[in-house]
Amino acid sequence: MRHARIPVHSTLSDFVRLRTPRVMRIAFVTAAFVSLSACEQNSFVPPPAPKVEVAPPVQRAITRYLDATGNTAPIKSVDLVARVQGFLQAINYQDGTFVKEGTTLFTIEPETYKLKLEQAQAAEVGAQATVKQAEADFKRQSDLVQRQAVSQATLDSSTSSRDNAQASLQQAQVNTRIAAVNYGYTNVAAPFDGIVSNHLVSVGELVGVASPTQLATIVQLDPIYVNFNVSEQDVQRVRDEARKRGMTTNEIRQLPIEVGLQTETGYPHKGKLDYISPTVNQSTGTLPVRGLVPNPDRVLLPGFYVRVRVPFDKQENALLVPDTSIGSDQAGRYVLVVNADNVVEQRKVQTGPLDDGLRVIESGLKPDDRVVTAGLLRAIPGQKVDPQVQKSDAAPAPAK
Repeated sequence: MRHARIPVHSTLSDFVRLRTPRVMRIAFVTAAFVSLSACEQNSFVPPPAPKVEVAPPVQRAITRYLDATGNTAPIKSVDLVARVQGFLQAINYQDGTFVKEGTTLFTIEPETYKLKLEQAQAAEVGAQATVKQAEADFKRQSDLVQRQAVSQATLDSSTSSRDNAQASLQQAQVNTRIAAVNYGYTNVAAPFDGIVSNHLVSVGELVGVASPTQLATIVQLDPIYVNFNVSEQDVQRVRDEARKRGMTTNEIRQLPIEVGLQTETGYPHKGKLDYISPTVNQSTGTLPVRGLVPNPDRVLLPGFYVRVRVPFDKQENALLVPDTSIGSDQAGRYVLVVNADNVVEQRKVQTGPLDDGLRVIESGLKPDDRVVTAGLLRAIPGQKVDPQVQKSDAAPAPAK
């Protein structure tokens, strides 16, 4: 018995027609139509709403600060100079060391000035003896005049001699003081506690010849000044807040300040305001301000650039959200919130300062709003989401 060959390009219907009886072919076609009808009756099932994490804004008290960049400056810095002429005899300190007030740093050939002081003291002693003799002669002549033993002219001459002797004594006393001062200048001492720079002259060098010769510089580092500028707008904010709180100008000058180096975390150095300029700089529109900061470990050196902040207001129940949940567009800053129907809305907000990773919201948000904190890419304004409520004090999650 021969089997029929099926061409390679034959269709399935040809195969069925060749190998299947008529009744089976009808059943096969009927089943196919039923199957197609069943497929056409399936309905579309939408995907589930995307899950996002939401949390109400954090409510807590915050302190508002004025932030600025400043620089440090020494509270005292003095050039040590030679005020008398002579050869430098000794340098009595190590360059760059800390010295106490009154420490002798340089000695300038004192012998000559010591002799001049002794000479002046001797002249003063002689003048005192002359005054005593003139006083005694004056008293004697006064008694004789009363007894009419001598003429009035003799008494007048004695009076003149006494007055000249007293003037000579005063001159001798002044000369003694001048000589003592010059002798004191031979020892150049530290005028205050501080660090002395490297010496600019050497032992044996003649100093103070034509003008005072600079020997070194001494700088006081504890406490230290911090100079910075405050914008015109910030000045008005502080003045308005001070007016509300009834603060006087002197009380504003006592506001605390916090300082941190560029390499430090936070603001570890605490001080207070020391000076506020009475006028605003017209060219920059800023107000020069100065703070005074204790510096016992001398961490802050003159010339450092530092970060400065000044607390000027405290707000209770401020609203804060994770900084990562805030977006921005051409219209400004915004956050995504989920309403009562679980539909995402975009809210325009005014932002404030950053506080421990949370951003202060000045306006545009209510305490009971549900803010999207994670899954921001799945939260599309106008579409429904499946909100997963998180605690308001939970750490902010990264955007997904």
